[in-house]
Amino acid sequence: MSDGDRPEHSRGGTYTVPGTDYQRDTRYITDRITADARHGWPVEPGRYRLVAARACPWANRSIIVRRLLGLEDAISLGLPGPTHDERSWTFDLDPGGRDPVLGIERLQEAFFARDPEYPRGITVPAVVDVPSGAVVTNDFAQITLDLSTEWTAHHREGAPELYPEHLRDEIDEIAQEVFKDVNNGVYRCGFAGSQEAYDRAYRRLFAALDKLEERLTHRRFLVGDTITEADVRLFTTLVRFDAVYHGHFKCNRNKLSEMPALWAYARDLFQTPGFGDTVDFVQIKQHYYVVHTDINPTRIVPQGPDLSGWVTPHGREALGGRPFGDGTPPGPVRDGERVDPAHTPLR
Repeated sequence: MSDGDRPEHSRGGTYTVPGTDYQRDTRYITDRITADARHGWPVEPGRYRLVAARACPWANRSIIVRRLLGLEDAISLGLPGPTHDERSWTFDLDPGGRDPVLGIERLQEAFFARDPEYPRGITVPAVVDVPSGAVVTNDFAQITLDLSTEWTAHHREGAPELYPEHLRDEIDEIAQEVFKDVNNGVYRCGFAGSQEAYDRAYRRLFAALDKLEERLTHRRFLVGDTITEADVRLFTTLVRFDAVYHGHFKCNRNKLSEMPALWAYARDLFQTPGFGDTVDFVQIKQHYYVVHTDINPTRIVPQGPDLSGWVTPHGREALGGRPFGDGTPPGPVRDGERVDPAHTPLR
């Protein structure tokens, strides 16, 4: 297998060819769970388990959306630990090192139940069919959209519209820009295969952040006057920026906390139920600094940064907007799904 074809599990199914720009392998299992079961997977409460590590930004999206929509009773949540080896995410946080519902030690087992010769990265989030133990999909971008649009019969009363039909074109456009230059842009910096590749990625990332800084100076949310899917997708990168990307990925022109609009916007979301209460800063740092041994061979996890700023007043209410539209915030985090209080500034 060449370097360009080699699955790189520690990077979520991505790879870097020395001397080139970082590449993300986007060949996912793209089956969908839909209300009409057109892909063979019907919406069915209790049938599926969302496996989503808190450390991973792509998985964090699905945890946020599940909570905002109140799908806890419909779709159970499996939480792998923050670190893993070259084979797979593991359930080392659970008693006996096994997921209590699926009975497996490694997420890899669910991928092999779907395809014994599965050749690519073992990624989160993944939705697993509990009866068969097989992965249905690991298409992270589609998973959250389907939670919003296909599972509506099981949303909580007061659930927000995260993907309203009349705003979908604009949400899609913004989300694509955010993915290309911010969500994936920090990885292009961190895993650049040459100085030239890093320089290009660095310029693209901060040009995109500057554009978002300008957009969010006079509007509270990215699209419309409520929280949407676009905000979820940007938030999971911003919340990791100072803790990980600024130093570990060399995204160091400035910190997020030095960009006034983006910093206030990120704090606004962090302090909104469903966002900050899903974020585990300790697990985030453990994942990046321990797993990426090519970048951090000592595996030393830094003590900082100071997290107290995340709970300071943000002042974004002055811009108007209604975070949940005509809906309501989600209730308290369920037992068994709370972030360790020592791992978050929220109390």
